[in-house]
Formats: sequence, C-alpha cells, structure tokens
Amino acid sequence: ADSSIVGNACLYGATGGDFHANGRAGERFCVRNSGAYAVCEGTGDHCCEYMTGGVVVALGTVGRNVGAGMTGGIGYFYDEDGRFEERVNGEIVKYQRVITASGEIQLKNMIERHFEQTGSEKAEEILDNWEDELNKFWQVYPPSEAQSAVVADNMLGDNVKVSARAPSEQLCFLPVGAGLDAEQTGRCAD
Repeated sequence: ADSSIVGNACLYGATGGDFHANGRAGERFCVRNSGAYAVCEGTGDHCCEYMTGGVVVALGTVGRNVGAGMTGGIGYFYDEDGRFEERVNGEIVKYQRVITASGEIQLKNMIERHFEQTGSEKAEEILDNWEDELNKFWQVYPPSEAQSAVVADNMLGDNVKVSARAPSEQLCFLPVGAGLDAEQTGRCAD
C-alpha cells in the first residue's frame, strides 16, 4: 500500500532502541537518527537525512533525497522498482550492493527480527527467497563508515551490531525460532 502507517519525522533524533513498522513510514524517517535500529516497509522523501548513527532498513520504495547530509550509520534499501539510484542524494553518501558477509549478516538478522516482531509478509517473502532478494538491496553509507565491517570486506564480522539493545558489539539475534543459551542471555537479553 502507498499509505503510511507511521507519520512524518518518525524517529527524528532517535538515540537508541529498535523500531519495526509493518508498513510504510512518512517523510523524513530517521532524520538525525544517532542510534536507533529501524525497519519499515518503505518511506517518503528525505529518509536518513542528517543521520549520524544507527541502522535503517527499508523493505519498500522510498522517496527522493535519501541520505542527504548523512554523516554516520548505515541504510539498507530494497529496490523493488529499480529506481533507487535516482532517489539517493550522493553529495556525501556512497551506495553499493551488499558486498560483505558482515553486511549480509546485519541486514538478514534485522529482517528476521522484523518478521519475528511484526509477522510481515514482505519480510517473509524476502527471507524465503534470500539468495535472489539480497541482490535487490542497496547499502547507503557516509565516508565515516567506509572502512566498517559491514561496508568494506577488510574486517571479520565479529563486531557486527544488529540491534540498539545489544549491550555489546557482539551479534545477539538468532534465526527465527532459535533460543538464547545462558551466555547469550547474559550478554544480549534486556
């Protein structure tokens, strides 16, 4: 659907937390985000504008001016209509397909978490066809993230963070249906 289920400027200036919307977000989604990990199913104009941290995943089309003034954080965008490149503001940010194992882990785990939290049919479709669907994602990043494990294939994935709630930089989310062992519970659970 083209209608937004969360309003304009949702997560404006967010400093942390996890957010999952089983539908589209309005304009200026995650503007000035500095720490939230957010998944939605499309956005209006100006997504990730002036973002300084956190991670955003959009599982649907986005409006124009994506990443304008973005100086930190990572964005993943599902390009279902093949027009994403014309919607990015490339003055600061760069974009590429997801090329690292760490980037794939981060993206897939966030989508799995989104499915777990919302029952999203879109997330389920993407996960059920992961090998094909991964190639439809663009990763947007500013220069400050160019050497991070999720962007550059020069580091191990042990430091991939997939949630704002994880107290450490270690991977905390498991595939849907899996459970945490005692060590993971102490490190990852709220």
